[in-house]
Amino acid sequence: MRILLAEDEKRMAAALVAILKEEKYDVDHVADGESALAALQSNIYDMAVLDVMMPLLNGFDVARKARENKVATPILMLTAKSSTDDKVTGLDSGADDYLTKPFETKELLARLRAMGRRKSGADLRDAGLHFSDLDLNTGSATLSCSSTGRSVRLGDKELHILEYMFANCGQIITRENLAVKIWGFDDEAEYNNVEVYLSFTRKKIAFVGSRVEIKAVRGLGYELRDGNV
Repeated sequence: MRILLAEDEKRMAAALVAILKEEKYDVDHVADGESALAALQSNIYDMAVLDVMMPLLNGFDVARKARENKVATPILMLTAKSSTDDKVTGLDSGADDYLTKPFETKELLARLRAMGRRKSGADLRDAGLHFSDLDLNTGSATLSCSSTGRSVRLGDKELHILEYMFANCGQIITRENLAVKIWGFDDEAEYNNVEVYLSFTRKKIAFVGSRVEIKAVRGLGYELRDGNV
């Protein structure tokens, strides 16, 4: 699960990154509100942790603008402000939860787990896991075609590629966003393998006999398309 951490205080940020990585989260850190908003709008994150007091844009404004732009990523707001009015402001701006500093590590992790469970439940009900004649079962890592009745098990990266593309069907996904979502910012070796894993994924789609295609859009990225449309 990939988390965006927006925190401008260096020691706090370093501690949070270490804690989250220890819990096996993939973490990307930014230190100002404008960077946080840009990252959120990429739609590559499963959850976001936003500090309220940040340069350029505060956490309230980041959450509000993200929601205005139809970003549905669950947001946990962190702040030293503990008044009810501040909590209400945070929740009304679009945050899903609110945690006051200082906080216990176990409470932070519990809140993230709770947000993750809510998101997973929503994803299982999401029609984005169905496209044209393809059905993607993320629990069993199985891709099925309703036209042929055939199914196939997916490898880990094939599953994540299709999960991301199904969730964004109808949109062109850039190579960079796909690489970051699946492999992370820092893994250049994996980044160079995007085409290889897309080829594997296309072969799985062809194997089940679907009319769906992963089309390369010159100069832009990739799009999931119904071949009959």
